[in-house]
Amino acid sequence: MSDIWGDSRRATLLPKLNDTYQDFSQREINVFKEEVDFDGGNHVKMPVILQGVQDDIRILREQIANNKGGTISISDLESALVKTEEGLQAKTEQVISQYNNQVRTLPNQEANRFDNNVVAIETTWDMQSQKSADPRKISARFLGREKMRQPQASRSNALLPKRQSVQMPGPTPGQQAKHMLTLRAVLDPHSNMNRQALNDNFGIQLPLINTKQHSRPSYSKPIVGTTIEPLAVLPKANRVDAQLAPPPISEEDARKGIMSLIERGLIPPAAQLTLDPSPVRNRIAPLHEPQVKHKPPQPEAVSLLSGVKLDPATMKNDVSKMPAVPPHPKSASSSITDTRTPSAKTRVTSSSMPQVKTPATLKTYEMPIQPLDAYYGPPPTTPASGDFKQLSHRFAIQNGRTRDSSSEFIAFKQHYCLTWGSIVTMIKHIEKMLNSYTIPVAFVNGDRLADLAMEFELEKPPSIDDMLTVIINREDVEALIGRPGRRFKGPRGKDVAATRIQSSWRMFRDRSEYLEYRKRKWASGVIAISWIMHVKMSKVKIKLKESREEHLENFRRRARKLAMSWDRIKQHRRTVIHIPSLGLSQDIRDSINEFGIRQNTQMARLCDIRDPNVDVIFVSPVPLSEETLQYYSKLLGLKSAVESGVVEDQCDMGEKYKIIVPEAIKSFPAHRMCLSSILKYSPRTLKRIQHLIKGCDAYIVTGVPHKDDLAIADYLDVPILSPEPEVAHLYSTKSGCKRIFASANVEVPPSEFDVYSIGQLHECLAQLVTENLTVKRWLFKLDDGYDGRGIGYCDIAEHLECYQWALKESRRYGEKWSKKWAQEAAYIKIHAEIPDVLAKHARPVHSELYEDWSKFLDAFLSQGGVIEATPPSDSITTLTVDMLIEPTGRANVLCMGDQIHAETPFSCWGVSMPQSSVEPDVLNASCKKVAEACKSRGIIGYLSVDFVTFIDPKSNDQKLWALDLSLHYSDSLAMFQLMSYVSNGKLDLNTHTFNVPPPKQEQKKRRRRLAGQEDEQPPNTSRYAVMSTRLLHTNLAVVHYSVFFQMCRAHGIGYDIKEKQGTVFTLLDSFNRENLGMLTLGDNLQGALATFARNMSIIHQEISAPNMQGETNFKLAIKDIESILGTTVENAEDSEVA
Repeated sequence: MSDIWGDSRRATLLPKLNDTYQDFSQREINVFKEEVDFDGGNHVKMPVILQGVQDDIRILREQIANNKGGTISISDLESALVKTEEGLQAKTEQVISQYNNQVRTLPNQEANRFDNNVVAIETTWDMQSQKSADPRKISARFLGREKMRQPQASRSNALLPKRQSVQMPGPTPGQQAKHMLTLRAVLDPHSNMNRQALNDNFGIQLPLINTKQHSRPSYSKPIVGTTIEPLAVLPKANRVDAQLAPPPISEEDARKGIMSLIERGLIPPAAQLTLDPSPVRNRIAPLHEPQVKHKPPQPEAVSLLSGVKLDPATMKNDVSKMPAVPPHPKSASSSITDTRTPSAKTRVTSSSMPQVKTPATLKTYEMPIQPLDAYYGPPPTTPASGDFKQLSHRFAIQNGRTRDSSSEFIAFKQHYCLTWGSIVTMIKHIEKMLNSYTIPVAFVNGDRLADLAMEFELEKPPSIDDMLTVIINREDVEALIGRPGRRFKGPRGKDVAATRIQSSWRMFRDRSEYLEYRKRKWASGVIAISWIMHVKMSKVKIKLKESREEHLENFRRRARKLAMSWDRIKQHRRTVIHIPSLGLSQDIRDSINEFGIRQNTQMARLCDIRDPNVDVIFVSPVPLSEETLQYYSKLLGLKSAVESGVVEDQCDMGEKYKIIVPEAIKSFPAHRMCLSSILKYSPRTLKRIQHLIKGCDAYIVTGVPHKDDLAIADYLDVPILSPEPEVAHLYSTKSGCKRIFASANVEVPPSEFDVYSIGQLHECLAQLVTENLTVKRWLFKLDDGYDGRGIGYCDIAEHLECYQWALKESRRYGEKWSKKWAQEAAYIKIHAEIPDVLAKHARPVHSELYEDWSKFLDAFLSQGGVIEATPPSDSITTLTVDMLIEPTGRANVLCMGDQIHAETPFSCWGVSMPQSSVEPDVLNASCKKVAEACKSRGIIGYLSVDFVTFIDPKSNDQKLWALDLSLHYSDSLAMFQLMSYVSNGKLDLNTHTFNVPPPKQEQKKRRRRLAGQEDEQPPNTSRYAVMSTRLLHTNLAVVHYSVFFQMCRAHGIGYDIKEKQGTVFTLLDSFNRENLGMLTLGDNLQGALATFARNMSIIHQEISAPNMQGETNFKLAIKDIESILGTTVENAEDSEVA
């Protein structure tokens, strides 16, 4: 270098030149520290070239410095500078050419993604850099970025495999454009050239998927009109009348949504909609820590081909934090890193491409240059969960004071400096709690404390449980707090304990006084309410009493008026209001199953329309179906056919009767109220009846009289053909009817009535047994018993130890046995044994009502009763006679019949009419006496008397005892009205026979009667009937009435209008259909009984199966009818012999 700088001209240029080249060479040395291979084997070390240039400049400077007095040749200096610039330009062009000629390709599909020699970055062509041929424009930053993009030798986690470098003199613009098209095809999976480009460049054969493209037909003319079907709207009828049921919503309409349905009117706007399941679901909102709450949202990580997730935002700032990918094994032998300069035309910035960029498509200019020291520094540690670990501030409180000088507390205070005021307040509360319980040390979680302070900043002070949530060693602190007396060991513990004792004592004293005050206040309130209720109840009772007295007075007034006009009413048109009510006591009504059906057993009252002057209003206690109403319409329409004997002569009798159901039946479904009470609370029905009877004579025929009958009569202003309810109840009891029979002087069984105590019971029973030793069974009847339900019995003679001795004594005394002194000894012994005999051997008849004798005895003594003897005979017959005492006092016998028993011998199940057990004169005389006794006590209306007849074993004479009296319309009388209606017959009260008019015969020519020929016998007009309203069979519920009548018709069960014989039914229950009434007519008693039993047997066989017999009383009734048939046969044989 001495020959160049020998003649130096200016020493002032050397420092500037030296500094310029020194700075340039130093930056190039810092960037290029590694060897670069050029020209396939010519290794040129760039730092060596630059170091040589620097050495030359240094030598030149030293020479100039040594030659202080000489001169410097300007030409030599310029030649040295030109030589240096030419050398640097040649080397720079060589380096740039080498970088531009390198090619980098995508990895092969078959390459393993975890091979060692795989690069993670792909560079693209840079057209702008290629056109710049001036080597002086290449900056050290560009060279450093290119160097940084090369994978380091120490990093073995590249993704893309390295390929053999291809030396190219330089791509032409056409080649560059072709490369860009190929790259775009590879990056776009929907491109038509994607499959071919991958196959040609990388050998990847993608599968061929054939997609059918539907060609749309071309229309020459535009289509005018709607392209969808019209939606359904609310019909016009529903828009006019909003009460109509809305149309159903189809599934297609439902898919349109609720708003669409409301707008179209299919759902009313005011409808309350309930979505199931609800679109709004309640969930517990999670409460996050303050750090998490204010943490900025993390951008979603990007998934690379290698499956590693990178954050683009982090990659922009620090490329060194990018995860390394192992290189491909196929490129392990190659140590040359190939790159491609990206083209300026294909650069995609973040503004033009919304999707997140992957490292394979990152641009060179988007990656910031990092210093080499930072680049080669240790990589940052990444948490396993991807989030920063939450900080936890902890500090200690010892002996009730916070360690405020500890580093943990200071860090906690600095972290929460903005909300420190509320935190200090919370710390004071915790210190106070810990100090009061003398807690030696407690460790506090600062983060939880800050949250708790924010929660209770503006609220009441926190509780101990709230403060314990911020303590880390909570179990130990809770154990100390839970110790008894711990709170009194702190400072001022004695004062706290004294305060506690005083407050507890004051609380106990004040609470005791308060409880006593509250007790007295409650007692005074109860007394006041009771007094108020008593006063109101008294007023209500007074008003009810006044109202009932007014109803009773009006009843008596209308009864007198009815008695005065009865003869006129009988001869004129009138309306009879039938109310088949059972006004029994509430206990009896509660014990009767299907009480409404039991009241409806008198549907045959409709047959009163047989009288042309009578119209009937029947109040039904149960709802009736249309099928039942049609049946009674056809049955009552047979009147003309029955009179003429021609089936076709039927008429419509709908104008003669009305069946009304009170609307209050549905209002009291569980209350066993009698029909009169239900009708009383049915104002619509009362108004309808009042409208029907307006302008004509009318009266009420009730069942068992009830006090509500008076209210109904007062509302309708019509009389009642019955006695006063109190009078009817008094003389319908067992003791009351005994008074009637005693005053009527009719023969009654040995009995005692009005028994109310156990001593009286024993005395009366002992006296009766002593006087009537031939009676083996004694009955005990409750005064309020109905239909044989309150009866008990005991066979005294069989269980008395002194019975045989008493018989001997009675034989010894003979006729004197009726004297009291003769019976005294037997009475004493019998009285002594009576209590034990009753306790051991007495039984109630209905065990379902009274479980044992003790329960029956309690009921007997509470309401009173009678002791009565059973007839001393094995063959007895019970009779029922129905009478009517008119308001004028005239008594008429309406019908009589022999009873048929099923369940018990003390309950009437059915009747055979007319009776054939007693002489008519004897029975009529007894009935007349009873009627006179009733009339003397002001009893009018319908009544029935029960008699029993038997053969006395002593005198061998027939006895007739009066047993019971019922002051109401009976079931047997209703069925007799049906019998008269369907047969058009009449009852002969003198002979007790029922006769029907003879059938009309066609006139025949008279023929001369031959000698010896008998006269033609006249037709038999006598009829006997067997009837019952108590037929019960649970299997009838499964058979509709239409099927039932078809079954009866198939078996010949029907009624012959011409012959006035056959079977007629009464339908009682329209819905359950388990109860039924049946009437059978025949020309003789045996035939009627046999037909009745045959009908029941056929019905039972048709509706029953071996495994489904059901609950029924058919079998018991058939058994009793068979015994009656046997008795009638014996009596017929005896009469023939006589």
